[in-house]
Amino acid sequence: MNIYIDADAIPAIAKELIIKTANRTDVMAIFVANNFIKLPPSPHLNMVVVSQGFDVADNYIVDNTQAGDLVITSDIPLANDVLEKGARVLTSRGEEFTLNNIKPKLNARDFMESLRGTNVLDPKQMGGQKPYSDKDKIAFANGLNRLVKAKNPTQPKNYPHQSRNKNCKNICKFLHL
Repeated sequence: MNIYIDADAIPAIAKELIIKTANRTDVMAIFVANNFIKLPPSPHLNMVVVSQGFDVADNYIVDNTQAGDLVITSDIPLANDVLEKGARVLTSRGEEFTLNNIKPKLNARDFMESLRGTNVLDPKQMGGQKPYSDKDKIAFANGLNRLVKAKNPTQPKNYPHQSRNKNCKNICKFLHL
């Protein structure tokens, strides 16, 4: 299993969680972007810088992903393409895309794109993505751990700080506490 990360817009905390997970579980994390992203030295981390251009990073991920890999992205068309190859997909907010839920999301995305082109919707009213929250971090940490653990069931299970509170149990796994 490899983890491919659509790294152009990955939140910093999600990047750190991926790095810790890759090192903890001996899984290769491949960050793909059209700009260099600094990563710590590790045999489990790779940075692939692709040329500038529309969907170049996405195309690299689609071309290199295999069945059983995990892709971290919020890009719905990219998610659809790698799901069709048998990969798993997780957003940086912890939502898992599946073959069962991707088509409605793709249809909604395409519909919104068509509305934007007709000036029916005022772009100011569309809003943007909400800020990355603690809830998002926890959901991502849990989803990442669950999906990596499903492919790598021998990773350690006991963490000394599990009894502090229910959120610490999840975060401590990534911080090695």
